[in-house]
Amino acid sequence: MYAGSHRETGEAVVLKEGRPHAGLAADGADAVTRLEREYAALRALEGLACVPRVHGLHTVGEHRFLAMEFIPGTPLNTVFARRFPLSAAEPAAEALAEHTAWALRTHQLVTEAVEALHARGIAFGDLHMNNIMVAPDQLSVTLLDFEAATPAAERRPQIVANPAFVAPPHLRGTEVDRYALACLRLALFVPLTTLLPLDRDKAAHLAGLAADRYGIDRALFDEAVTELAGPARPEAGTSRGRPSVSATDWPAARDSMVAALLASATPDRDDRYFPGDIAQFATPAGGQSYGYGAAGVLHALHTVGARCEEAEEWLIRTTRRPASGTPTGFYDGLTGIAWTLDRLGHREEALRLAHLVAAEPLDALGPGLHSGAPGVALALRDLADATDNPALGQAADRAEAAALRPAAPGGKAGLLHGPAGTALLCLRRHARTGEPALLDTAATALREELGRCVPGPDGSLVVSEARRTMPYLGSGSAGIAMVLDDYLAHRPDPAFEEARTALLRATGSAFYIQPGLFRGVAGLLLHLARTTTPGDRAARTALLTRQTALLDWHALTYQGHLAHPGEQLTRLSMDLSTGTAGVLLALAATHGEPAAHLPFLPPLRRPTDRP
Repeated sequence: MYAGSHRETGEAVVLKEGRPHAGLAADGADAVTRLEREYAALRALEGLACVPRVHGLHTVGEHRFLAMEFIPGTPLNTVFARRFPLSAAEPAAEALAEHTAWALRTHQLVTEAVEALHARGIAFGDLHMNNIMVAPDQLSVTLLDFEAATPAAERRPQIVANPAFVAPPHLRGTEVDRYALACLRLALFVPLTTLLPLDRDKAAHLAGLAADRYGIDRALFDEAVTELAGPARPEAGTSRGRPSVSATDWPAARDSMVAALLASATPDRDDRYFPGDIAQFATPAGGQSYGYGAAGVLHALHTVGARCEEAEEWLIRTTRRPASGTPTGFYDGLTGIAWTLDRLGHREEALRLAHLVAAEPLDALGPGLHSGAPGVALALRDLADATDNPALGQAADRAEAAALRPAAPGGKAGLLHGPAGTALLCLRRHARTGEPALLDTAATALREELGRCVPGPDGSLVVSEARRTMPYLGSGSAGIAMVLDDYLAHRPDPAFEEARTALLRATGSAFYIQPGLFRGVAGLLLHLARTTTPGDRAARTALLTRQTALLDWHALTYQGHLAHPGEQLTRLSMDLSTGTAGVLLALAATHGEPAAHLPFLPPLRRPTDRP
């Protein structure tokens, strides 16, 4: 898409290019075909204020160029994100009421626009927040992107869709639009409609949450819920209806999640034992790995006193001869598997894998706890100390040296991929050797991390990425805060004390989009349960309870047991990084299970909190 101007009138225009054999939709239509459909739809809708005026369709070579009116304004998704009241820790009643009025008014404007299309015989087919332009005065909306628009009388199925607005496959034509309007009704209050393809009954739960949180009449969502729930249909992998157990109900939640993990097992597969994130298939050991595979699930089970011996045997068997290209890293490769097997009592198998890692060129490892030198060094040192193995100790030395090399500027931030991993390595080595210089190196790494953080409007401190801020454990501010807590247990630093207080504030928002350990609520709970940041004990306990309840917003069921969706909420996940195993680990930590913690980040001795 290009911004331009009309040669004759000087009017601002948008030029949209379609290339042949590219951008294939579900029905096989390429970008040229889709652009021609858009042109036909816009011509059929000429004169409506809610669609762009079309200037013409042009051909250059085999490419098509659709020229249309430039619409000033802001996409609804951006408007919503900027004003969403649940981003605050404790939104005021006035803010909730003002948002409610805005959301209902905006939904009505979009509904009227869609109805105007239907009156002209056109089904839009791809309604979602990014395809709605809100005027600068917010008194009107324009629909954009008509590539999926079709004659309503033809009742065609949906061919492209935003995951939060994807219609069930039995809906056709204008039915798809009505379903999207129902999604929008909920999403303007609780943006979790991506969960609906996993369980349509979740709509009623989300409606109840929205009514309670905003203090409004549940009946405002009745029509939308009826549309979204639809007729009773079996959904793959889940059971319809809300989980019978709340995340706040411990140990019932523990037992239910353990049951879900065990029920999800696929022992006949060689690529993975527990279903998890797509990262399971990114490397030869993804399905076995600590971050996304069996090792992480087995560790989480172990922290709550549960075992799956069949999965342990599977993990040993499938890593006996690692495939070429298998990573050495902790979260994605052999090191994390070896560390886990040792914790589970399989020392001989753990040492076999550890010696494979030791034979690798560890001095070439990159930064980061996830895949790089810090994670490998920490795990090999653990195994060397536990077994008094000089060869592993020497390998740990090489990995530590690689980790302490100056890193190239401009890398990633956070616990898993940023300098915080190096800081953690220094702190663990300092605890062993007492070398003061290691604390200096850790401090330098942590200052680099804090340099990538920005203040939030509530006085919080969060990692800044290109167009978003990240409060999370894996790549956000909570992971940095965890290492700051460890550092301050060794050496006082007023600037770090101030920073960790601000970092902690980022864990208090009233809503987060995902439940997972490294990019969601569970990781924030782990930090809240572990932190030694001074504060009011009762207030901290109340916050922990309130944030634990947020997990119920995302909760689904698997064969009747409590389970959680993974990255982007598009599928259930059982792994540690994104799914149910990570939630189990975090909740166990909040309830004082001594083994429930991340590797190399054991519970800290708390100072005396204010009562």
